[in-house]
Amino acid sequence: MPTPFEDTLRASFNLLERHVETKYGIPIRIRDVPNPFTGDLDGAEIHVDYDEEIESALFIIAHLFGHTVQWNTDEAAREIGYKLYPNPDEAMLKRLHDYEYEACRYSMQLFHEAGVRGLDQWFSNYAACDFAYLTHFYKTGQKPPFKSFWKEDAPLLEPRPIPAFQPTKWVSRWQGIVV
Repeated sequence: MPTPFEDTLRASFNLLERHVETKYGIPIRIRDVPNPFTGDLDGAEIHVDYDEEIESALFIIAHLFGHTVQWNTDEAAREIGYKLYPNPDEAMLKRLHDYEYEACRYSMQLFHEAGVRGLDQWFSNYAACDFAYLTHFYKTGQKPPFKSFWKEDAPLLEPRPIPAFQPTKWVSRWQGIVV
């Protein structure tokens, strides 16, 4: 039986999905996404694996929307998204953090545009967990359970206005990186 929080997440997913598809013209596809990914993007579509729990699926569509904005407005950001970074130095970790942080700020703006309120802290916590997980993977190559990096009360992400962009198919992430 779904919890009230799961119902809120599901309703939020539906609002974001509709908003992304109608305002930005980016289809959200629920399908089998090749392992080890839980979602994928190509600059013109967002894919979410059909096996994902609603909490993960909501984060994925919002976060991959943020990366879609980046890929369509910033060639350097698109290039960061194409590569795997084993053993990055501190300067590269900072660039990766900035890339992820900017995508999450676009995601937060998306939540607000779509009328999703009350999930700012949850999304900020999820984003912080995601980056801690990625940092650990980049430094060690290990993939412990995602939620082992979860902490409450991450600093709130500040929404970043979404610039005008034209969704353009570039390449699917699975063609370039594996995390």
